[in-house]
Amino acid sequence: MPPMHVYEVRPRKDHRGFDLISDVLPFGRLWYAGPNAAANAIGYAKFFSRSHDAVIRVCYESGNARETHEQAVDFTEW
Repeated sequence: MPPMHVYEVRPRKDHRGFDLISDVLPFGRLWYAGPNAAANAIGYAKFFSRSHDAVIRVCYESGNARETHEQAVDFTEW
């Protein structure tokens, strides 16, 4: 069973968008800006973890989780 992917979407300290943070990202974090920054970060995490179980936490500036999205993958053999 592959390990679970864990992502966090956090507002940037400079107030210029959101960071998507995870150990499974090739560079550790991605920066999203614009009016749909949080939604785009969540969409990226959902798309790239579609073959793994995943937890996506959306956090306030204080670091407390505001929303949690869980994605479980159930593969069946042909």
